[in-house]
Amino acid sequence: MSSDLVSMVEDKLSRDISSVDELLSVKDSVREETIKFVREIIRASGEAIRRIHLGEYEKAWENLVKASEYVNKVKTLLEKHPDLYYSGLVYNGFSEYVEARVTYSLVVEKKMPSLEELGVPYIPYLQGLGDTIGELRRYILILLDKGLLEEASTYLEVMEHIYLWLRKLNYPDPLTPGLRHKVDVARRLIEDTRTLYISTRNSLKLSKQIAELTERLKGNSD
Repeated sequence: MSSDLVSMVEDKLSRDISSVDELLSVKDSVREETIKFVREIIRASGEAIRRIHLGEYEKAWENLVKASEYVNKVKTLLEKHPDLYYSGLVYNGFSEYVEARVTYSLVVEKKMPSLEELGVPYIPYLQGLGDTIGELRRYILILLDKGLLEEASTYLEVMEHIYLWLRKLNYPDPLTPGLRHKVDVARRLIEDTRTLYISTRNSLKLSKQIAELTERLKGNSD
């Protein structure tokens, strides 16, 4: 009896564990390939954002195209591996891509891409939107440094709209991982940016008034 049981256990485990081992071997290989693709997405997306802030929009677009190609490679590679596709491994790369693509669209194309156009799951879409707020702040600082108050005001409003819509998604972290933290960070960024905008506006206004007064006094003395 005991010999038969041991033999049966050995037979079943031999079959099942070997089968599982084969599946895991394939999945591990796919995972390693995915990591390489995601690394390229993150690298190209980061470079695209850097080029955007430098005003090198053609180079930014080239990097976005490269990132998009790797996004599609990941989607094709993981067609039969939804457990890997809908995971933090992929989301990290896709959210970086969303951040870069949305920032480019808003700054260069003056439009907002849809979730469908971006072609990613909704989790990295939301994560990427949250991070876009930080990139818009960086762009506003560039605008303020150039004295472009009206354009800076417009992008401050865009920041606020993205924040307000993300804030509507009041769900537990397991459903929207990382989003609540990004919303909290976004709120602080917007407050700081608004304060800086008002300060810059008042400073430029004062400088203009002083210049006008100086010119008037100069005219009177003549």
